[in-house]
Amino acid sequence: MTDRTDQPGRSGAGRGEFAAVDAELAARGFTRMHFSLDRIESLLDLLGSPQRAYPSIHLTGTNGKTSTARMIDSLLRAFGLHTGRYTSPHLETVRERISLDGEPVDEARFVATYREVKPLADLVDQRSAEPLTYFDLTTALAFATFADAPVDVAVVEVGLGGAEDSTNVLQAGVAVLTPIGLDHTEWLGDTLEDIALHKAGIIHSGATVIAAAQEEEAARPILERCAEVGATVAREGAEFGVLRRAVAVGGQVLTLQGLGGVYDEVFLPLHGAHQAQNAAVALAAVEAFLGAGAKRQLDVEAVREGFAATSSPGRLEKVRNAPTVLLDGAHNPHGMAATVTALQEEFAFSKLVGVLAVLGDKDAAGLLELLEPVLDSLVVTRNSSPRAMPADELAELAREVFGPDRVQVAAAMPDAIEAAVAEAEYDVPGELAGVGVLVTGSVVTVADARRLLKR
Repeated sequence: MTDRTDQPGRSGAGRGEFAAVDAELAARGFTRMHFSLDRIESLLDLLGSPQRAYPSIHLTGTNGKTSTARMIDSLLRAFGLHTGRYTSPHLETVRERISLDGEPVDEARFVATYREVKPLADLVDQRSAEPLTYFDLTTALAFATFADAPVDVAVVEVGLGGAEDSTNVLQAGVAVLTPIGLDHTEWLGDTLEDIALHKAGIIHSGATVIAAAQEEEAARPILERCAEVGATVAREGAEFGVLRRAVAVGGQVLTLQGLGGVYDEVFLPLHGAHQAQNAAVALAAVEAFLGAGAKRQLDVEAVREGFAATSSPGRLEKVRNAPTVLLDGAHNPHGMAATVTALQEEFAFSKLVGVLAVLGDKDAAGLLELLEPVLDSLVVTRNSSPRAMPADELAELAREVFGPDRVQVAAAMPDAIEAAVAEAEYDVPGELAGVGVLVTGSVVTVADARRLLKR
């Protein structure tokens, strides 16, 4: 594999320079949203349309996008392709959003690309009523990085929605829709139909669409969009899906029905039926991209290799033993239901304590109701986001669901984790192998805990 870090203009950036660039990006407003393709199109035009330098696989949905993108990336690399992957949000560093051949771009490359893009971004800002957002700029940086590398294929996850998301300049040949549920209703609408309509906007003329199983209300706009633009659709449960799954040490073993045939003895080092579903979607997307179908099956050994190498940080990720500490970024009821099912099916905890911190605009009551049957007790806190729900407010909701005796409040994440571990260990001497702590509620919550626990 070609070394892609030792290229002209890619050295000389120290940690201070990266920190300065990171701060400049953050100054654009990490959570500021302004949905329009005008600004990103203007910037990419000035950059010479880097997004046209490679084919792309474009993903949207409510849950499972990042895990599915990581699986697609790993599968493509198993077939010898150089990949670029763009996902969001990040856990520890913005560089995680832009990966080359499965690894986050290094600081030198990130800084060098930013220096090339920034003057043109400033020009677009001067001409626009609304400046480029944080996400606009990281999207442009990703596309420029991929063109410069160069990559054979880009795997790109939408930020929010689809039709007006900055990534929707791609007009990708393969569009992937993971399961759609209610989330970001303030931006996308109050019904599954409204949300699906936004997300189906990534489907363009002539595309091949890989669609996970959907509620009927969400499936209808997807099929209508495919008919409108002349896209071909493959649906989970009809053209592809999970035939069998069995729990295994460190994950699960799958038999998958792909577009090109059956792939058996596939080890996936991730937990839960939802990850098996993501695997089926990922496989179908790669088959569609590589031209597999009724008369051609992909090499089974390469498929096994790709899935076995998959990781998905912050998705039922084990970071400690005795007691077991799991981190999971579920932040809406649809995602939390999948997490709870995986906990019940694949883990045999004699005692499980939760740490929960959520953003203020999320359905906290819905998350709490799903968690209550699987948690013995709960520690609520707040995460580092400025949009975090105050701990006392979350505690009030938690006591209504769990009862006052099962809820503790901690002002900060370190205190919450310490309290949860102490509670998990209390009165169970010698049984710590069956005791666990689950930290969940938001990707920000997971990022905060990960920084503390993975030192």
